[in-house]
Order: sequence, then structure tokens, then C-alpha cells
Amino acid sequence: MSFLSPVLEAKRIELLRELVPKASVIAELVNPKFPAAEIRVTAARAAASTLGFQLSVVNASDEREIDTAFATIAERRVSALLVASDPFFSNQREQLVTLAARHAMPAVYFSREFATAGGVMSYGASIADAYRQAGIYTGKILKGAKPADLPVMQPTSFELVINSRTAKALGLRVPDKLLALADEVIE
Repeated sequence: MSFLSPVLEAKRIELLRELVPKASVIAELVNPKFPAAEIRVTAARAAASTLGFQLSVVNASDEREIDTAFATIAERRVSALLVASDPFFSNQREQLVTLAARHAMPAVYFSREFATAGGVMSYGASIADAYRQAGIYTGKILKGAKPADLPVMQPTSFELVINSRTAKALGLRVPDKLLALADEVIE
């Protein structure tokens, strides 16, 4: 299963543009040790440039570096944050959401779990749908299909989750357009 993460970086930046229209500089938090990190940065740079943002890349590959990254983001006077999709960041969800709130930083994340944990907004492939697809593949393999003969699956279901409670706490008004697009709005 491919989660199209680099492609989705552009969509997340578009969503940030809708949420924080006056932003000029955004940061992307990236784990430089993740094999696909450079691909994500390249995709984010292209999308940011197209939308008129300046992109400031900030690296973090452990808990301490995440704290340092947020201090750097504050120093650079960044208006919004894109958290690059990465398994390490999934594991650090509470720390990331807490620091974003402490620094009053609107952030977009790659999975719904961030928004349910208090992040402002998330957009990414539906993990529940991916598990269903994996179950279908497992069934095919158990019935004799060779894994090498099965195509790589791509997600077909994406979720936009907005935490309006967090947005209000940050002094953000979520545009009606975003609310209409959202799969879930946390009140």
C-alpha cells in the first residue's frame, strides 16, 4: 500500500493557505533520517512556491530535536506549520500537538489522530480504508494469489479532519469552504 505522501504535501499546503490566508512563511517539520524525507521537502517546496509561500525546512529526528525545532520555528516567525508524514512523527503526536498549541502555531498533519489529539487540521489517506484494502489482499493471497502478481494499491479515500475547538483557541476562524470539505469537524 502506497500512501502517496509526497503528493499529499501539496494538498496540505493548499489547506494551510485556506486556513491561514495571510501567511507568507510556513515551516515544514521533517525527519532527515526518514528515507523519503528529501522527496517530501521537494514536493513541499514546489507547492509552497506555487502558492506564494516561503518554505522554511526544520529538521528533527528525536524528541529533543523536536523541542529545538519549535524554538527555531518561533525565531523564524513562521505563520503556519506542515508536519511531514513520517512514522516517527506519528509516535511523537502528543509532543507535536502540545508544542504547536504552546507556540500558537496553526499546523496541518498527515493523519486524523493528530486532529483528534488536539491538532488544528489533518489531511491524509484513510487508515481504516487502507486496512480494508490490506484485508482484501490478504484474502486474495490466502486463496492462492501470488503477492508479486498483485499491484501496489494506492489510497482511494482521504480524510480532512478539522478541530474547530483548537482553531478557536488559536484565534483562527475556519473558513466555511474548509468546514464544508471536512469529513469530520471536532467541536
